[in-house]
Amino acid sequence: MNVKRITEEAVAPQVKEVRGLTRGLMLLTALNQLPGGLGSTSELARACGIHRVTARRLLETLRAQGVVESTERDGQYKVSRAARRLSDGFAEADWVSRVGGPAMEDVAAKLVWPVNLAAAEGGFMVILQSTRRRSPLSHHHAVLGEKLPMLPTALGRAYLAACNDELLDAILSDLARRAMSLRIPDEDLSGVHEAIAQTRARGYAVTGDVAASRFDAIAVPLIAGTTLLGAMNMVFTKDSQSQALIEQKHLLRLDELAKRIGSACRSWIE
Repeated sequence: MNVKRITEEAVAPQVKEVRGLTRGLMLLTALNQLPGGLGSTSELARACGIHRVTARRLLETLRAQGVVESTERDGQYKVSRAARRLSDGFAEADWVSRVGGPAMEDVAAKLVWPVNLAAAEGGFMVILQSTRRRSPLSHHHAVLGEKLPMLPTALGRAYLAACNDELLDAILSDLARRAMSLRIPDEDLSGVHEAIAQTRARGYAVTGDVAASRFDAIAVPLIAGTTLLGAMNMVFTKDSQSQALIEQKHLLRLDELAKRIGSACRSWIE
């Protein structure tokens, strides 16, 4: 697990970083990413690149503040319910929490594989809701706020394929301009129009050919009336299910879920 530094874009250059606070937030982030929000001092220290003694001291500080709890097993911690207070000031779009989340929870058991809802932001697809904590087949839990690249992912391709020509040109021009800073491979940019054409012809999106990844996905756009809100995907492991089988068993349900959310969101959006 690789935990991104919290301070990368959040701290102004002229302000000196409070290293202890940064490390504490890194540990809390890493703990959230572990199954059930539970992990040992050693694995958290490794995930964050922090010495075990330092990690233990910081975790004990977080425990004293009530945002993590120790378990019956020595050296093991879990996220506490009080940690929810940290997000009390965050205001997500109403349609995401009031429509998208409940609708996804309703069908989580039937879909089995984890499903994500994402919106486009700054050249990425940002995960806003997920059923991964409800899925027995999930391999990764804390994905809310995770940024995924547009061009090679099923989420990004589903979104781009649903864009009108004006929006699509604007997004692709922006990605091309920032290709170096976003580390976008040349082949992703050169092949994007073909990928979009294939997605439109197919009626849904699939993940690009990423040989190193253990996961694959199918995705559909999320549309409320005439407003493109984002996209939804279903993630599965390559070695356990073929893409054809996932499409046969789950594509219709995923598409119905997206349309259900889109229809219910019209009153929130328009």
